[in-house]
Amino acid sequence: MKKTLTKADIVEDIYEETDKNRTDVKNVVEKLLDIMKNAIKKDRALLISGFGKFECYDKDARVGRNPQTDEAITLPPRRVVVFRLSRKFRSELNP
Repeated sequence: MKKTLTKADIVEDIYEETDKNRTDVKNVVEKLLDIMKNAIKKDRALLISGFGKFECYDKDARVGRNPQTDEAITLPPRRVVVFRLSRKFRSELNP
């Protein structure tokens, strides 16, 4: 079974590679994630060269259905975030 990489795993990997303590590393990772989240909220896009681009866009309201009752319902408008791999990273995944 595949293991999901967690924030704790990232902190641990950085801790093992540096001479910083875990608390400092955790704070840096938290700050980085905050910067990324704020960039997506504010600019609706975040580009990390060689990795990919996160983009936020609005989806319109739409008609859906409740699968249990088959009743038609209106789903409200919402924002979604998509991730697109960079060409470089895509070529590394698919040589």
